[in-house]
Amino acid sequence: MKYVYEFIGTFFLVFTVGMTVIGPNSAGPLAPLAIGSVLAVMVFAGGHVSGGHYNPAVSFAVFLRGKLSKKDLGAYWIVQLVAGVVAALLTVYYKGVPPISAPPYDLVKTFVAEFLFTFALCFVVLNVAIAKATKGNSFYGWAIGFIVLVGAYAVGPISGAAFNPAVALGVTVMKLSSWSDLWIFFVANLLAGACAAYVFKPVDHKS
Repeated sequence: MKYVYEFIGTFFLVFTVGMTVIGPNSAGPLAPLAIGSVLAVMVFAGGHVSGGHYNPAVSFAVFLRGKLSKKDLGAYWIVQLVAGVVAALLTVYYKGVPPISAPPYDLVKTFVAEFLFTFALCFVVLNVAIAKATKGNSFYGWAIGFIVLVGAYAVGPISGAAFNPAVALGVTVMKLSSWSDLWIFFVANLLAGACAAYVFKPVDHKS
């Protein structure tokens, strides 16, 4: 059941990204609010079953902290990426292929922006949803959703604000990003997850 929950949460995250960003009837400047909100409520909905990761980078960080098995890590990655593709295809079915071409990304600026806010996302997840000191809190979903909201407003124009390989794959299928740029997101996001796990390590051992 945890794999089903990861699929559902990732699907609705990527689907919301596509439906609010692509016109006609896009959400415009309110899109980050919708995206952060759907992530928060899905984390609340699925956190008790799967951990509510919905993001290969988050799953990697949790795995590195010993809270996810190698088998589950591989399964989570597959489910999350498949959910991203399915959500993207349904978005294209509703919205059609965007009439605009994928924007050119500055390699260094995009990599740094994606690394910073994926690090922040994983750092927040580990501290509000994994640490023993915050166990049982009632705010973890909003904390996770709001860091994505903040990141989207802060660096969205620079990197597209994926902070998530499944989202990056989904928006690439939607033709909002170029296939040749996909590696930037995968490498930056997973590296950020690993760094967040490393920074969290001393706190994890004390909590």
